[in-house]
Amino acid sequence: MTGSNYIEFDRALNTGFRILKFEKNKSFGLLIICGINLGVRIQDLLNLTFEDLRKDQFTIIEGKTNKKRVLAINDNIKKALTHFDEIKTGYCFKSQKQSVYSKQQINRLMKKYFKGKVSSHSLRKSFGRRVWENDGESERSLIYLSEIFNHSTIQMTRIYLGIRQEELNEVYLSL
Repeated sequence: MTGSNYIEFDRALNTGFRILKFEKNKSFGLLIICGINLGVRIQDLLNLTFEDLRKDQFTIIEGKTNKKRVLAINDNIKKALTHFDEIKTGYCFKSQKQSVYSKQQINRLMKKYFKGKVSSHSLRKSFGRRVWENDGESERSLIYLSEIFNHSTIQMTRIYLGIRQEELNEVYLSL
């Protein structure tokens, strides 16, 4: 796997809720929760508004691919939004200075809360790993993820999620 690693889903979810409950930068907790539950690229995530997240589903045009994507709001996100009941409009992911986080700020915060080779992209990878694991590590889930991530092949999705390398490592470890 190149670039950043994924974060174990439950660990990321718990960290997000812990930030929501106990820290000043609550919007970063919401960002973690939305990132691992929506699987969008960081720039698309940073463009989300409270109006978007308060719907059951909404449509975005992905910045990188210019393709339309429909996103559904699950219970994890709905629960996280209860920490923002007083905020009805505007961008969701703002720093304490009330400006939308930059990708660089997100990456610094990711390294603060998660050790290892992590970045904003780790959230998207965590989403993918969770989908794959929840579906019994099936080829069907890789087909879905390939479509969600707009990858040209399922093999690209396997590499993206680090699945291929894990399988190769098992070859060596099984000897």
